[in-house]
Amino acid sequence: MTTQATRAVITAEGLTKRYGSLRAVDDVNLHVYESEIFGILGPNGAGKTTTLEMIEGLRHPDAGTASVAGFDVASQVDQVKSRIGIQLQTTSLFDHLTVAELVGLFASLYGADDSSATVRRLLGLVSLQEKSDDQADTLSGGQKQRLSIALSLVNDPEIVFLDEPTTGLDPQARRNLWDLIRDIRADGKTIVLTTHYMEEAEVLCDRIAVMDHGRIILCDTPERLIAGLNGASTISATFGDTVPEPAALSELAGVQDVQLDGSRVTLQTDDMRRSMAGLLDLAEARTLELDKLTTSRPTLEDVFLHYTGRALRE
Repeated sequence: MTTQATRAVITAEGLTKRYGSLRAVDDVNLHVYESEIFGILGPNGAGKTTTLEMIEGLRHPDAGTASVAGFDVASQVDQVKSRIGIQLQTTSLFDHLTVAELVGLFASLYGADDSSATVRRLLGLVSLQEKSDDQADTLSGGQKQRLSIALSLVNDPEIVFLDEPTTGLDPQARRNLWDLIRDIRADGKTIVLTTHYMEEAEVLCDRIAVMDHGRIILCDTPERLIAGLNGASTISATFGDTVPEPAALSELAGVQDVQLDGSRVTLQTDDMRRSMAGLLDLAEARTLELDKLTTSRPTLEDVFLHYTGRALRE
């Protein structure tokens, strides 16, 4: 992840979209900075896609304003669209065209360079060189997602919007796409992505806006969002025949709570390092057999559950 830049390339103030009595997007404010990966995290129906569509100039807001690369989305939409690339949740392709033909076609529609050299470069970026002569309908799900990202880059955009880019992909294809997203950012582009995958947001994003019921309820780096919980970390250990008494465990530095379940000990701590060192020292001093030692820290899912009262998967 990069250090946050100071120049905002996307600004949204008071964005609102209503459908009858439903406020799909409710007074959203956000700033996205140059060369960062900015994530919008939330469940299906939270308003993520609608928010992006208003910023991209694809949907007119009922209230509020947005600017992209210094251009007003409402009055300068052509300038905005020439500077952005968009990968939608679902992309309809001409199935009987080859991968290379599709990239060249999209480039020509943008009035961009559609030469064979440019097409090869874009396919190389998304690791589809070997599929250049294959028809789009023969590609796997992950390959189709990489192709859709290549199509979003044909006009060499400053800002790339990725809407749920890894939905439906297997774990390996998802991680391959993560590497691609990092490569695109390394090329100097700003990336805005929506996701409902906690791990994806935490691994990829410099900053995350947590969205629920049409509103942004939090926005910060993943580390600060998690640290803001002031949540305890957990140490779990299984002992052999002899288990330390709760009083000795509770005296370990940082330990806030002790739970025993047979030979299994679970410690809640606000100082993982010191508590772990103390537990190991205690086991060594008493020559206790210690097995299956695991640790866990608060996650983005804990953040979401804390502030919304419900799990993201719901």
